[in-house]
Amino acid sequence: MTTAPGLAGMSDPAWPEDAVEIGRVLDAWGVKGWIRVQPFAADPQALFSSRRWFLKPPEPQGVKLPATAASAFPPLLKVVQVKEHGDGVVAQVQDVADRNGAEALRGARIFVGRSSFPTAGKDEYYWVDLIGMTVVNREGQTLGTVAGLIDTGPHSVLRLAAATPAEERLIPFVGAYVDDVSLPERRITVDWGLDY
Repeated sequence: MTTAPGLAGMSDPAWPEDAVEIGRVLDAWGVKGWIRVQPFAADPQALFSSRRWFLKPPEPQGVKLPATAASAFPPLLKVVQVKEHGDGVVAQVQDVADRNGAEALRGARIFVGRSSFPTAGKDEYYWVDLIGMTVVNREGQTLGTVAGLIDTGPHSVLRLAAATPAEERLIPFVGAYVDDVSLPERRITVDWGLDY
């Protein structure tokens, strides 16, 4: 029996309850076992903040993956070294010593515990923390729930889900419209009317 890459001498790690998908393995990088990673954020600090990356196989795109595909990926990679390279990230992981081992990780989805993210600065928020928050206006009227965010370059835009898709709202996430973000109360207060 062989041990999957990244697992030699390790017992099965516990999957973090606060796991957040932060990237995926694109391919091998070089011949010494490094992997090339596509981060899901413009600032990939979450990849740098944890030395333990939890893996899941890629989501099938209309093709049923064989059962062996899911078991081909180790549940955990221990990161030895990680650095930015071009528009992505490259990493060296424990127990992956050659290009073949790195290629075997192609497509793996990378997760880390939210608790290992770097602390956000004043008036900075991780998107994952905003999703699901209730958005109300200054009059206390509920506008919807944050279903996602859109990156427009200069700023982000809150995408609010409402009772019907026709009622979906887009609100710029900028100081001119956002009065307060209360993470403990899971509420965002905005200067925005029901009829906008």
